[in-house]
Amino acid sequence: MAEFTLPANSIVKKGTHFPAPNGARNTRRVEVYRWEPDSGANPRTDTYDVDMDTCGPMILDVIIKIKDEMDATLAFRRSCREGICGSCAMNIDGTNTLACTKPISEVSGDVKIYPLPHMPVVKDLVPDLSIPYAQYASIEPWLKSSTPPPTKERKQSPQEREKLDGLWECILCFCCQTSCPSYWWNGDRYLGPAVLLQSYRWMADSRDEAAGERLDDIDDPFKLYRCHTIMNCTNTCPKSLNPGQAIGEIKADLAKRK
Repeated sequence: MAEFTLPANSIVKKGTHFPAPNGARNTRRVEVYRWEPDSGANPRTDTYDVDMDTCGPMILDVIIKIKDEMDATLAFRRSCREGICGSCAMNIDGTNTLACTKPISEVSGDVKIYPLPHMPVVKDLVPDLSIPYAQYASIEPWLKSSTPPPTKERKQSPQEREKLDGLWECILCFCCQTSCPSYWWNGDRYLGPAVLLQSYRWMADSRDEAAGERLDDIDDPFKLYRCHTIMNCTNTCPKSLNPGQAIGEIKADLAKRK
């Protein structure tokens, strides 16, 4: 009979419960993943009974209230509060999304908040995104052109500009990246939906003159073809973008050259 040994700190244990203040009548229970690598202890889930009568409507409001009023040790990222920066990406109620644009009213029952899946955890709800950012840098996400720059700007027709809609809006929150099983299994070599979406953004740009070079670089069994079009990426994107379609366009462009 096969025996398997789980890695150290792989079992999530039950943590501390923080009750609501006396007199609170409208409360929601929030379960939050907690882990501090320096402690050597297993991860845990702490629960907080939050008074919703004194809290804003979004999940980020709940997290901020917990940190400000109930447990100052909680670590998380946040910045814009408007779904622009992508820093508050996390797994809420089993789906990767942005805490600042996710209303708590859309979650039934206890609210369960975890860091983005698969990524190493720095602390609590803060994932280590070093690998996806390095992969993003590898596609050279900037305009490449051998044509001398014009005096003012590189112009596009309205039709050419329209091809970038649904691509430039990506905020690199990596919700799609960390929802993809192919990325979980091959994250060291597969670029993932967020990076491939951005790669196609530059291929589709009429001002860029390196589309062929970009296709050559990405034509790899692991960089591109680990995508099996299960569409987790598109279903979870908080900006309603379609990385699956962008990946399909890259594959189609490569097929045309063969």
